[in-house]
Amino acid sequence: MTTNTENQGSSLDLVKWGIAVVLIAAAVIGNQYFGEASVVARAAGVIVAFAIAAFIASQTVKGKEALIFAKESHIEVRKVVWPTRQEALNTTFIVLAATAIVGLILWGLDGILLRVVNFITGV
Repeated sequence: MTTNTENQGSSLDLVKWGIAVVLIAAAVIGNQYFGEASVVARAAGVIVAFAIAAFIASQTVKGKEALIFAKESHIEVRKVVWPTRQEALNTTFIVLAATAIVGLILWGLDGILLRVVNFITGV
């Protein structure tokens, strides 16, 4: 009996995903079709269509899993200890200095290798 219930849920999810895709396609096509209409009205229509499609998609099993994942991700982001402005600036300057030094080293090596190859080939 659980197999039948799972199959029915799966087919219902497939229908929900189909409706969501059709809504998104309708928003894109409608936006193109009503090109002469107000930009604000078209943007509002697209936003409303995407919101309805997102709501329908969130009612599926995968949609619910995605919402749970998003909530857990938000909790983890709040736990991150972000660097201060001064720490970020110091790290940025260190990276820029290291990049400049490596760039100069590679430029010098390229010049030396170019002269060696020119000497060997006689150009």
